[in-house]
Amino acid sequence: TGATMSSDLLALNGIVLSSMPMGEYDRRLVLLTRERGRISAFAKGARRQGSSLQAGSRPFSFGVFYVYEGRNSYTVRSMEIRNYFENISMDLEETCYASYFMEFADYYGRENIDETAMLQLIYVSLLALEKKSLPKPLVRYIYELRAMAIHGEYSEAPFAETGESAAYAWNYVLCSPVERLYTFTLTYEVFREFARAIEKLKEYYIDRSFKSLEILDTVAESRPW
Repeated sequence: TGATMSSDLLALNGIVLSSMPMGEYDRRLVLLTRERGRISAFAKGARRQGSSLQAGSRPFSFGVFYVYEGRNSYTVRSMEIRNYFENISMDLEETCYASYFMEFADYYGRENIDETAMLQLIYVSLLALEKKSLPKPLVRYIYELRAMAIHGEYSEAPFAETGESAAYAWNYVLCSPVERLYTFTLTYEVFREFARAIEKLKEYYIDRSFKSLEILDTVAESRPW
């Protein structure tokens, strides 16, 4: 990053992973962007009534963020939001899943890396969450496995003993085009094998717990498959 505030406005394609109030009227956003990876950006005045930055400063807002680059952070000048995923925000369970997806992306996010693949994954995963026909636990495990594969933390075969169907699902998630990821369902027994293998994979590679996952588990545990 530059030592002084640049006069050049950068157009960054990305999504709001998290949003935190700062001071009286501002927000601190964590953005995952295609061009600059994971960055912090301040949306000044975003909490003022009528601010043009207010709606797009919420988590899950996906679009183009026009920012100035500073020494340690970025400042949002304006934004063009393509999808607010408002339906997700109005459903508690979907919000919990989406918040976990954001935290998982934040865990892997780094500044100044190309996040095209991860942004595509997040976008199709949020769309999948909105589909009532897809079991949300399945969406979650598909997302986790593909996200870990994007960042090189995976195995070509399931990380636990499974039957042929679960092994096929594992391979499909690793190899299929992102837009085809959420085009299958599994029987409950096969899903349990698939999920167990991904839990083993996470235990091996991930050394932290996710606050949003703890909340999700309390909300979703009573939901039928």
